[in-house]
Parts: sequence; structure tokens; C-alpha cells
Amino acid sequence: MTTGVRLIRSPGLAPVEYAYAAVADVPVRAVWAAGACPLDADGATVAVGDVAGQTDQVMRNLVTALADAGASLTDVVKTTVYVASADQADLVAAWKVYREHMGAHDVPSTLLGVAVLGYPDQLVEVEAVAVITERK
Repeated sequence: MTTGVRLIRSPGLAPVEYAYAAVADVPVRAVWAAGACPLDADGATVAVGDVAGQTDQVMRNLVTALADAGASLTDVVKTTVYVASADQADLVAAWKVYREHMGAHDVPSTLLGVAVLGYPDQLVEVEAVAVITERK
């Protein structure tokens, strides 16, 4: 599958696990995904107290939302990962699972520790922007 996303590496900056920028060559169709949450099909929060387990559910839900919009993880140009914790180890645990799902597609991303998220017992949320190359 051809993607409209080109990831930019910046050799003059510190080596990190993500691209510093992404370019979407036109023409493309943009997809803004709401923050994916660790909810099951019935709306219940899964893996209560488990950052890694919640991140896995979040990423599976994100894949579903993107697919319903005609996109996939390889079409993503930017993500934001929210973890309801002040403990850096929790952020690292969420990031590890996030990276496993993203694979080699290491898009620009922001990882944040926040005070609280919207659903009861929710520890993780991931929002994404994707672009899809227009097919003629």
C-alpha cells in the first residue's frame, strides 16, 4: 500500500525513537482521530491499573477507528500519547506498547503525563492524525 506520509529524520538533533517531522505530500485526505481510550465494545474500561494493558487496548481501538475512516497506522503523521501518571516508568511502559503497535512507522509523537483522563480508571489515551493519498 502506498502512503502519503514521508517521515523526516534530523541528523543534527539527538537520536530518538521517532521521526522529528512528517510530510504529507498532496493530494491527500486528512483523518483526525479522537483520543482512543481503553474501552471494550461495551464501554467498560479494561485492564484497570495496568498501563501496558490499557495501551494495548487503546492501540487496537485506534486501529479500528482508523480502518473505519479508510486509514491504517502507516497513514498516521502525528500522535499524542497521554498517560495519567506522574511516574516516568508508567510513561515508558505505555510508550513501549505504543511503539510495538507502530512498528517501523515511528511518526512524530508527544508523550505526556497528565493528572487525569476522562473515563473511570482510565490511564492511557492516544490521539492521531493520519493522511491518505488520494487514489485516481
